[in-house]
Amino acid sequence: MIISTGTASGKSLAYLTPAVAACLDGGTVLYLTPTKALAADQLRGLRELRITQVRAACFDGDTPFEERTWVRQHANYVLTNPDMLHRGVLPRHAQWSSFFRRLRMVVVDECHGYRGVFGSHVAQILRRLRRVCARYGSRPTFVLASATASEPGVFAMRLTGLEMDEVTTDASPKGSTTIALWEPPLTDLRGEGGAPVRRTATAETADLLADLVLANVRTLAFVRSRRGAETVALSARAKLADVAFSVTAPWAPQATPDSAPWPPHDAPDATGPEADVTGGEIQDPRHSTPPSPLTWAIPDDAQDLAGLPDKVAAYRAGYLAEDRRLLEKALRAGTLMGLATTNALELGVDVSGLDAVLIAGWPGTRASLWQQAGRAGRDGQDALAVLIARDDPLDTYLVHHPQALFGRPVEAIVLDPDNPYVLGPHLCAAAAEIPLTDDDLPVFGTTTPDVLEDLVARNLLRRRPAGWFWTRRERATDLADIRGGGGAPIQVVESSTGRLLGSVDEPSAHTTVHTGAVYIHQGETFLVETLDLDAGVALVEAANPDYSTFARDITDISILATQRSRPLGPGTLHFGEVEVTRQVVSYLKRRLQSGEMLGDEPLDLPPRTLRTRAVWWTLPATAVAPLAAADIDLGGAAHAAEHASIGLLPLFATCDRWDIGGVSTELHADTGLLTVFVYDGHEGGAGFAERGYARATDWLTATREAIASCECERGCPSCIQSPKCGNGNEPLHKRGALQLLDILLAPGAPS
Repeated sequence: MIISTGTASGKSLAYLTPAVAACLDGGTVLYLTPTKALAADQLRGLRELRITQVRAACFDGDTPFEERTWVRQHANYVLTNPDMLHRGVLPRHAQWSSFFRRLRMVVVDECHGYRGVFGSHVAQILRRLRRVCARYGSRPTFVLASATASEPGVFAMRLTGLEMDEVTTDASPKGSTTIALWEPPLTDLRGEGGAPVRRTATAETADLLADLVLANVRTLAFVRSRRGAETVALSARAKLADVAFSVTAPWAPQATPDSAPWPPHDAPDATGPEADVTGGEIQDPRHSTPPSPLTWAIPDDAQDLAGLPDKVAAYRAGYLAEDRRLLEKALRAGTLMGLATTNALELGVDVSGLDAVLIAGWPGTRASLWQQAGRAGRDGQDALAVLIARDDPLDTYLVHHPQALFGRPVEAIVLDPDNPYVLGPHLCAAAAEIPLTDDDLPVFGTTTPDVLEDLVARNLLRRRPAGWFWTRRERATDLADIRGGGGAPIQVVESSTGRLLGSVDEPSAHTTVHTGAVYIHQGETFLVETLDLDAGVALVEAANPDYSTFARDITDISILATQRSRPLGPGTLHFGEVEVTRQVVSYLKRRLQSGEMLGDEPLDLPPRTLRTRAVWWTLPATAVAPLAAADIDLGGAAHAAEHASIGLLPLFATCDRWDIGGVSTELHADTGLLTVFVYDGHEGGAGFAERGYARATDWLTATREAIASCECERGCPSCIQSPKCGNGNEPLHKRGALQLLDILLAPGAPS
């Protein structure tokens, strides 16, 4: 069964009641969550019930080794995540035999987080779990929960491989939420091609967070990166320190306890809009005269003023478990009034009592947007949510087209468990757990026989009369990097101490730990000195640069097989298999606060080949001849349309723009026509391009509107420029892109 109702609608109670009943009846329960924070929050709730027969415990990376034996032998309600299930539980199922024999229920909470390649891995982990349960004679009930899943029954069946009932009726009480769409102003800075640069979303978020804390509004700010969360918290604390100093200084005008002077125009961070709260309304001083007095809830005690900065903190993965628990407790208690966090607090964690949520940049899907906005007002009170746009085509499109957000269903969750590059490693892991037999093949899907044949040919499995066996000395689970893209990981080592900081999956190493890259680990910043691909090591040294780095690559693409085609305007739309050859050639350096371009440094890295799936469209020479006659740069027009379409695809497929790539050319070798490709950035494909093929007309219409509605003249990061373009965003032709898309989407043409 899947329960798909809104935030704070009682889903936890719906699965907790039968789960506790199963424990009281002598059974066991396995609870799966995408994040350790949610597992810890659920454990706290279980312990507050004070039911002695329910022996609940977390089993994850934060669990001390001395406690793990107790959990295996005595716990009857185990809370874990797919990573630990994959690496720590299923390979050692014999040590969990008593738990698996009595397993009555598997709870898969916040299941909408399992999408794309990660979701495909989790789908196979759940199939391995079902197989291990069958080995010990149990057939647990699977209960899935999500506040934001489209077609929940279909998705849940694809995730688990089981028939599903769905519960979607939500009668829970809800307060009203005011949602603001906030676009940062343009600055005087100029980027590539002289394009204007907007003030960064993180700088805007820090200002809004400080102002809301001053107004005594308990606020959670969602920021996309760990570094961004730390930056927002530090900037907000600095602003609060400035306010405290200016109010308590001997020369400051006297203010009543409930008021404070309008910040002077030469105050820190006075550039761009300052969001100040007056009577519950956000006011922008660019468009209105300052209220007098501004009703900040500033305490009249000087000691309290000095403590203003301490009311803001950062929260993210990488902190010690006890530190994260203290922050969650302080936010619930009101000791903290503002918390800048990554999406670690997006899912389910009870942070009731929040008044406002700030979302720094489009979170990727409408599902995540409503999940994050739902963190505020969880006790039924009214709330505020503000989406702050980044300088990005999709963010800009959304703040100018609110109809794309409101009144629309959340996205269908895209995953592909049959992807052979996902299925293969999990078949190896399953064979290492229990040798595979013919009876097991239907559990893993229809493509299993072909993948098994390939694994045998590669000597990863051995075929015997009794089935398929794993015979290697290595751990089979190491073949599947469920949150990465596969391949042997690159070890990240601090050169001065030899300390192992972490690892990066091999496909990402070229873009994340290349020489000169800024690498962040648990709040510490490092610069990569050397990337040695042969040795599988990236050597780094501690540093504190005021810039971030973005890798750029050049890409060639060839068509291997066309699986589907249909007319689109005078052109043709295709979907099929492609081979992409990418080579990282340089990296950009951009100033953290302003986004100012500091340089483009060359790199010498080998090319990488990716077999994946793509959607592409072509236009015949007769259709584009009028544009060429009008001196339109067809290559620049196709290039601009490609960038914008990559930026808008995440609105129609549950992906990030970094999960997909593109290639455009005026004359492609395989088609002989003007061609624009958008492909999945994962081996074997992840379903994103296929979704683009299915929604092509809507997707490309939104792409055209995004370009047309941007106020720039020649193109900027808000419409057609891409931060990862290997050609330095040259050539680009904004007007030509609009005309190309007009031809492709001509009214009355086949679609």
